[in-house]
Amino acid sequence: MKEPLTIEEAQHLADKWIHEIGGGYFSELTNMVLLTEETGELARIIARVYGEQKGKEGDMRKSLAEELADVMWVLICLANQTGVDLTDAFIASLKKKYTRDRYRFLGKDSLTQDS
Repeated sequence: MKEPLTIEEAQHLADKWIHEIGGGYFSELTNMVLLTEETGELARIIARVYGEQKGKEGDMRKSLAEELADVMWVLICLANQTGVDLTDAFIASLKKKYTRDRYRFLGKDSLTQDS
């Protein structure tokens, strides 16, 4: 059984690769564009596998897992270069969801109502 990888470890491993092999970080703007590009590639797979769109030749060369990991990689790079600790940020987001959104999704109609 493999050891789980923490978010902190993932941030460290990405930073290590960027500095040892990758030649440094792209600019924040470039990484934002890359995040958008990778999100589009993820969206293509989701649309073809779970949506109504039919794939064409070459659409499915990459897997869902690969595209999710690509999005995660660029997101981690953006966090690293802007000094964001994703563990702390995720915990803060989770706390917000447990407080502000605690009752937001109770009941069948809550997903369609504006909050």
